[in-house]
Amino acid sequence: METIYFQGSPCHTYGQMPRVGEKAPCFTLVRTDLQEIRCTDFLDTRVILNIFPSIDTDVCAMSVRRFNKEAASLPDVKIINVSMDLPFAARRFCAAEGIDNAIVASAFRSPLFAQKYGLQIIDGPLAGLLARAVIVMDRNRNIIYEELVPEIAQEPDYKSAIASLQ
Repeated sequence: METIYFQGSPCHTYGQMPRVGEKAPCFTLVRTDLQEIRCTDFLDTRVILNIFPSIDTDVCAMSVRRFNKEAASLPDVKIINVSMDLPFAARRFCAAEGIDNAIVASAFRSPLFAQKYGLQIIDGPLAGLLARAVIVMDRNRNIIYEELVPEIAQEPDYKSAIASLQ
């Protein structure tokens, strides 16, 4: 169990997030077109998982915009933005914001994603959603960077996540 905060109040996650040096658990997520994507779709590709509670919050939306912008300049890197939002909400956001360099995916069909990654919030007002985290994987799905953002209302450390790929 990990402890995070929502507006200063402690919340907890189910399990623990995988750590640097570990193999990232495989996943199945749903794209905005309702097609599934799997970890095996990204073999031999470096991946940044930008994980957050909901695209409908300012900080979550900022992180998607920022990683979308960064993705344009990163060779051989896929950025996958993950939340429990329905794909329809993500599609609407991407269309309105011009998100075209990053993948936006939902874990709504994949409760095991939240559990395998130890990021399902289990108490507090956001229970059932995903905690804010960034996980960077090398071409072999080994974790080379991980950040569980301690305060859900704060942005992740973009600079460190991107630096882990250089």
